[in-house]
Amino acid sequence: MVNFSLVVTSDHVYRGEKADEVTPLVKERLAKEGHQLIYSVVVPNNPDIIKSAVLDAASRADVVLVSGGTGPSPRDISYDVVKELASKELPGFGELFRFKSLESVGSGVILTRASAFVLGRSLVVVVPGSPSAMGIALEILMPIVNHAVEQIHGEPHH
Repeated sequence: MVNFSLVVTSDHVYRGEKADEVTPLVKERLAKEGHQLIYSVVVPNNPDIIKSAVLDAASRADVVLVSGGTGPSPRDISYDVVKELASKELPGFGELFRFKSLESVGSGVILTRASAFVLGRSLVVVVPGSPSAMGIALEILMPIVNHAVEQIHGEPHH
Protein backbone atom coordinates (compact mmCIF):
# COMPACT_ATOMS: atom_id res chain seq x y z
CA MET A 1 0.00 0.00 0.00
CA VAL A 2 1.24 3.45 -0.94
CA ASN A 3 0.28 6.53 1.08
CA PHE A 4 -0.88 9.54 -0.93
CA SER A 5 -1.39 13.22 -0.15
CA LEU A 6 -3.48 15.59 -2.26
CA VAL A 7 -3.08 19.34 -2.69
CA VAL A 8 -5.94 20.99 -4.59
CA THR A 9 -4.93 24.46 -5.80
CA SER A 10 -7.94 26.56 -6.75
CA ASP A 11 -9.06 30.02 -5.73
CA HIS A 12 -12.68 29.10 -6.49
CA VAL A 13 -12.70 25.87 -4.48
CA TYR A 14 -10.76 27.52 -1.64
CA ARG A 15 -13.34 30.33 -1.41
CA GLY A 16 -16.24 27.86 -1.56
CA GLU A 17 -17.47 29.16 -4.93
CA LYS A 18 -16.99 25.76 -6.55
CA ALA A 19 -17.27 22.22 -5.18
CA ASP A 20 -14.13 20.11 -4.80
CA GLU A 21 -14.76 17.23 -7.21
CA VAL A 22 -11.17 15.97 -7.20
CA THR A 23 -10.79 14.80 -3.57
CA PRO A 24 -13.74 12.35 -3.62
CA LEU A 25 -12.50 10.89 -6.92
CA VAL A 26 -8.98 10.40 -5.55
CA LYS A 27 -10.24 8.76 -2.34
CA GLU A 28 -12.42 6.34 -4.28
CA ARG A 29 -9.80 5.41 -6.89
CA LEU A 30 -7.03 4.91 -4.33
CA ALA A 31 -9.23 2.75 -2.09
CA LYS A 32 -10.15 0.62 -5.11
CA GLU A 33 -6.43 0.10 -5.83
CA GLY A 34 -5.54 -0.71 -2.21
CA HIS A 35 -3.82 2.61 -1.53
CA GLN A 36 -4.73 5.34 0.93
CA LEU A 37 -5.24 9.10 0.84
CA ILE A 38 -3.80 10.10 4.21
CA TYR A 39 -3.85 13.87 3.80
CA SER A 40 -5.61 16.43 1.63
CA VAL A 41 -5.83 20.20 1.60
CA VAL A 42 -7.36 22.90 -0.61
CA VAL A 43 -5.26 26.05 -1.06
CA PRO A 44 -5.53 29.26 -3.09
CA ASN A 45 -3.23 30.04 -6.03
CA ASN A 46 -0.60 31.67 -3.84
CA PRO A 47 3.03 30.56 -4.30
CA ASP A 48 3.99 30.63 -0.61
CA ILE A 49 0.86 28.75 0.46
CA ILE A 50 1.28 26.16 -2.31
CA LYS A 51 4.95 25.70 -1.38
CA SER A 52 4.09 25.15 2.27
CA ALA A 53 1.24 22.76 1.41
CA VAL A 54 3.36 20.67 -0.98
CA LEU A 55 6.25 20.42 1.50
CA ASP A 56 3.83 19.41 4.25
CA ALA A 57 2.13 16.86 1.98
CA ALA A 58 5.50 15.41 0.89
CA SER A 59 6.58 15.02 4.52
CA ARG A 60 3.53 12.80 5.12
CA ALA A 61 3.25 10.61 2.01
CA ASP A 62 5.10 8.64 -0.65
CA VAL A 63 3.13 10.31 -3.45
CA VAL A 64 1.75 13.84 -3.60
CA LEU A 65 -0.94 14.65 -6.14
CA VAL A 66 -1.24 18.35 -6.97
CA SER A 67 -4.44 19.32 -8.79
CA GLY A 68 -4.49 22.62 -10.64
CA GLY A 69 -2.00 25.26 -11.69
CA THR A 70 -0.50 23.68 -14.82
CA GLY A 71 -1.83 26.03 -17.50
CA PRO A 72 -0.39 29.20 -19.05
CA SER A 73 -2.42 31.80 -17.12
CA PRO A 74 -0.69 34.06 -14.58
CA ARG A 75 -2.58 32.27 -11.73
CA ASP A 76 -1.35 28.82 -12.87
CA ILE A 77 1.70 28.50 -10.64
CA SER A 78 1.65 25.01 -9.09
CA TYR A 79 3.98 23.57 -11.73
CA ASP A 80 6.47 26.41 -11.18
CA VAL A 81 6.39 26.07 -7.38
CA VAL A 82 6.90 22.30 -7.44
CA LYS A 83 9.63 22.48 -10.09
CA GLU A 84 11.53 24.93 -7.89
CA LEU A 85 11.26 22.61 -4.86
CA ALA A 86 12.07 19.34 -6.64
CA SER A 87 15.44 17.67 -7.15
CA LYS A 88 14.38 15.93 -10.38
CA GLU A 89 11.70 16.19 -13.04
CA LEU A 90 10.31 13.04 -14.66
CA PRO A 91 9.06 14.39 -18.00
CA GLY A 92 7.77 11.03 -19.24
CA PHE A 93 4.71 11.43 -17.02
CA GLY A 94 3.70 14.69 -18.70
CA GLU A 95 4.37 13.29 -22.15
CA LEU A 96 2.13 10.28 -21.49
CA PHE A 97 -0.49 12.47 -19.78
CA ARG A 98 -0.75 14.73 -22.83
CA PHE A 99 -0.87 11.72 -25.17
CA LYS A 100 -3.71 10.12 -23.19
CA SER A 101 -5.56 13.48 -22.99
CA LEU A 102 -5.34 14.17 -26.72
CA GLU A 103 -8.52 12.29 -27.63
CA SER A 104 -10.71 14.17 -25.16
CA VAL A 105 -9.04 17.58 -25.16
CA GLY A 106 -7.61 17.78 -28.67
CA SER A 107 -4.79 20.21 -29.36
CA GLY A 108 -5.60 21.95 -26.07
CA VAL A 109 -3.20 19.45 -24.48
CA ILE A 110 -0.35 21.79 -25.40
CA LEU A 111 -1.63 24.20 -22.74
CA THR A 112 -0.84 21.89 -19.81
CA ARG A 113 2.48 21.57 -18.07
CA ALA A 114 1.47 18.37 -16.27
CA SER A 115 4.57 16.61 -14.97
CA ALA A 116 6.07 14.48 -12.22
CA PHE A 117 8.90 15.34 -9.87
CA VAL A 118 11.02 13.91 -7.08
CA LEU A 119 10.89 15.92 -3.87
CA GLY A 120 12.85 14.34 -1.04
CA ARG A 121 11.50 10.79 -0.77
CA SER A 122 8.21 11.60 -2.50
CA LEU A 123 6.90 11.44 -6.03
CA VAL A 124 5.00 14.66 -6.76
CA VAL A 125 2.61 14.73 -9.71
CA VAL A 126 1.13 18.02 -10.93
CA VAL A 127 -1.94 17.86 -13.20
CA PRO A 128 -4.73 20.17 -14.37
CA GLY A 129 -7.49 20.87 -11.87
CA SER A 130 -10.28 18.75 -13.28
CA PRO A 131 -11.58 15.34 -12.18
CA SER A 132 -10.94 13.97 -15.67
CA ALA A 133 -7.30 15.09 -15.56
CA MET A 134 -6.84 13.46 -12.17
CA GLY A 135 -8.48 10.29 -13.49
CA ILE A 136 -5.96 10.14 -16.34
CA ALA A 137 -3.09 10.79 -13.92
CA LEU A 138 -4.19 7.93 -11.66
CA GLU A 139 -4.61 5.64 -14.67
CA ILE A 140 -0.97 6.35 -15.57
CA LEU A 141 0.34 6.05 -12.01
CA MET A 142 -1.39 2.94 -10.68
CA PRO A 143 0.57 0.33 -12.69
CA ILE A 144 3.95 1.83 -11.73
CA VAL A 145 3.44 3.61 -8.41
CA ASN A 146 4.96 0.89 -6.22
CA HIS A 147 8.04 0.64 -8.44
CA ALA A 148 8.37 4.44 -8.65
CA VAL A 149 8.27 4.79 -4.86
CA GLU A 150 10.83 1.99 -4.44
CA GLN A 151 13.16 3.73 -6.91
CA ILE A 152 12.79 7.10 -5.18
CA HIS A 153 13.52 5.44 -1.84
CA GLY A 154 16.72 4.02 -3.34
CA GLU A 155 15.70 0.37 -3.35
CA PRO A 156 17.41 -1.89 -5.92
CA HIS A 157 16.03 -2.22 -9.45
CA HIS A 158 14.09 -5.41 -10.17
